[in-house]
Amino acid sequence: MTHPSPARRARFALAGFVAAALVATGCTLPTFAPRTEVEGEASVAPLGATPRWRSCPETAEQVAGRAAPGMRYECARIAVPQRWNTTGGSATATPGGATFEIALLRARSTKQRDRIGSLLVNPGGPGGSGVDTAVYLSLGEQFGGLPASVTERFDIVGFDPRGVARSSPVECISDTDLDASFGYDPDPESTAAFDGLVALNQRIGQACGAKYGDRLSLFGTEQAALDMDAVRAAVGDEKLTYLGYSYGTLLGAVYAQRFPERVRALVLDGAIDPRQDAVEASEGQAKGFERAFGNFVRWCSANADRCPLAPDARAAVTSAIDKARVSPVRGADGREATAGWVFYAVISSLYTEQGWQELARAIDQLAEGDPAGVFRLADAYAGRNPDGTYTNLFDANLAVNCADDEERPSLERIRQLQGQWRRAYPLFGPALAVGLLTCTKWPAEPEPYPTGKADGAPPILVVGTTGDPATPYEQTPALAAMLGVGRVLTWEGEGHTAYPQTTCVTEAVDAYLIDLTVPAEGLRCPAR
Repeated sequence: MTHPSPARRARFALAGFVAAALVATGCTLPTFAPRTEVEGEASVAPLGATPRWRSCPETAEQVAGRAAPGMRYECARIAVPQRWNTTGGSATATPGGATFEIALLRARSTKQRDRIGSLLVNPGGPGGSGVDTAVYLSLGEQFGGLPASVTERFDIVGFDPRGVARSSPVECISDTDLDASFGYDPDPESTAAFDGLVALNQRIGQACGAKYGDRLSLFGTEQAALDMDAVRAAVGDEKLTYLGYSYGTLLGAVYAQRFPERVRALVLDGAIDPRQDAVEASEGQAKGFERAFGNFVRWCSANADRCPLAPDARAAVTSAIDKARVSPVRGADGREATAGWVFYAVISSLYTEQGWQELARAIDQLAEGDPAGVFRLADAYAGRNPDGTYTNLFDANLAVNCADDEERPSLERIRQLQGQWRRAYPLFGPALAVGLLTCTKWPAEPEPYPTGKADGAPPILVVGTTGDPATPYEQTPALAAMLGVGRVLTWEGEGHTAYPQTTCVTEAVDAYLIDLTVPAEGLRCPAR
């Protein structure tokens, strides 16, 4: 589980909305997934029972540092079957069967009027916390959250999917192995280096298999999408209104296929094409990040007053990674900024255009012997805390990815792709190729999700950003076409996900969520 896996499985494509919102407001990325259960949680409601909501402003304070004025926060927990029975086309629970707990948070404005229902939200990952996302979305437009026109008509409901954060979390990767994973050379060229990466993945897989065994197959996307219908019922909505970012678009697409008659409105922002196999998705993401990095390089050249890497940012970044391979800069605490950590600082910064200047400063400071900026960017992406511990973001990411992943290329095939993609996509291609190792040594069998049309569903809004590195824009019309009822909304901007970043995008999505007004065919919103 060391290097980035494809957009379909989203090692790079993490936490789309929250990453964008917080970088835009000058904050660091949030901690998505605490490794321990939150104390004082509400009692667990059995499947089909009305959950018991409790006031929980402390959760908002833990996540965002404060609760939003004029917003009430309530938490609840519901039980779902560990494995839904899907025989006969329906999804039912086996009486007396084992269950997972699903954590919910509801943010409700004190100015709410003409309530439509609940807006269920998911930030992506897999592994991102919907509870945390609901908090951030509730903070208001000035902090990158939802507009008042939405929060005054909907409860904002976040859920942590099974295995994530507060919902029966998967925890099986040691902090030591995660440090080794992120710090590893993103392009291990020698046989010894490649074999070391294989061994690290094997050790991680063995640890997870020893702890969870066959249960690892239970964390796949289809089972999580079936949980979403239990959440819909628990909040009392006849039909689902949903906002999913990045991997959350896959959850929404699977839900629409399984329950088309229960869809009110789905916004799928940062779309994933579910029909891509692992190799296709990895190569697409390599192209996407190379394209985004090229945009960063051009910005740097045109903005030398804000980019200390000008006139040749590409050479500066490439040189920083190369130097880190042989002589990593050591921080004040003794931690070394290896090639892997520098590489993930680059990845982290490309999720938003606002991150470009921070990357330039971090690489410039690294050249002067200070790795603090590199670690700040990379740790935000990895979910690494200041004390060296990690959230369960990547434990869950790996469990979901490998449960979904039907195709597990051979070591020989991965090695071949590494060389091919090094030539085609020199900065990101090798890492995406060796990222295919993450599930090669996984001990559990996959349980793939369905792909097909959402016959009987109303129009579904699929939003794509032309400069998106993590879920390249080409996947947006592909997802819309697969569903058969998709309507594409294009943002000609940079970064991962679009809503609610510009007036054009925001007005189109708000009209769809509130009034079910579908944007005009082919609507394209300008960058700013």
